Amino acid sequence: MDLALLRTFVAVHRAGSFTRAAQLLGLSQPAVTGQIRSLERQLGRPLFRRLPRGVAATTVGDELAHKVAPHLDALREIAETELNGAAQDRTLHLAGPAEFTALRVLPALAPLAEESFALRVAFGAGDEALTGLAEGRHELVIGTTRPRARLLHATPLWDEEQILVASSCWAERIGALPAASAPEHGSRPGPGAVSRPGTPLVSEPTAELVEALDSVPLVGYEEDLPLLVGYWTEVFGGKPAADATVVVPDLRAVLECVRAGAGMAVLPRYLCAAAFAAGEVVPVLEPRIPPLRTYYLVVRAGTLALPHVARAQERLLNAAAEW
Repeated sequence: MDLALLRTFVAVHRAGSFTRAAQLLGLSQPAVTGQIRSLERQLGRPLFRRLPRGVAATTVGDELAHKVAPHLDALREIAETELNGAAQDRTLHLAGPAEFTALRVLPALAPLAEESFALRVAFGAGDEALTGLAEGRHELVIGTTRPRARLLHATPLWDEEQILVASSCWAERIGALPAASAPEHGSRPGPGAVSRPGTPLVSEPTAELVEALDSVPLVGYEEDLPLLVGYWTEVFGGKPAADATVVVPDLRAVLECVRAGAGMAVLPRYLCAAAFAAGEVVPVLEPRIPPLRTYYLVVRAGTLALPHVARAQERLLNAAAEW
């Protein structure tokens, strides 16, 4: 069977579109269509169903892609490696959420630079990053959802603890901060005071607290407030009563807004550690079972056979054990 036909087939399968596959391969769309039809004739079975926008693989197409894609990736690796026995330096193309990638992933991978390990990073998450992975623009994606595509394999990396935070001034206004926790100068904190940075103001949600929280502005990083809605649903059994007052597409900026008194937000605990220690931000509520968000390492099937991808994944999994 012609390897060129299989290469085109895998490109279409990953892209979900003849047009997009043609762009990736540097071919015309008619050429891609002709190659797929030729392969279907050889196999005597249809490989794709035509949709109003793009194509979807048939069962036979999915099975073929699952079998041949890892081998084609391995052949590409061999073709891109110098044949004189010296391994070519490889560049890892990685994508992930800006904050987590910047504060956790890149510090873990940075030592690999001493091993002639090059890295190119794109900030992004969700479907866009997974599409880039399927199309070959990325080799490793840090995601917060497990992909459904059979040719994308996900390995759990780390569970991120979510916490509801606000500045101390907002906590005092809603009655979540005991008066004893903000003593006058020179006085000692009384019973029930916050005795250490990061101590939760309230350990269990009460009807009074939920009602008080409705008066606090919300700060989020997307208009649909995924972290806030997820937290509210899991902890309070509903959704926040109001829309966000401030929306900014970076969790580090969200923290700065909360620090400045713009309202409250749901943020990862690790991101708030320094602000907790400085007393600039406090956790309003910390239930016994906190909401978690799982990060996954996602690769195309078969690409863990590539040394630079496998080395990066192994290093991240080892580093996550210390986070």
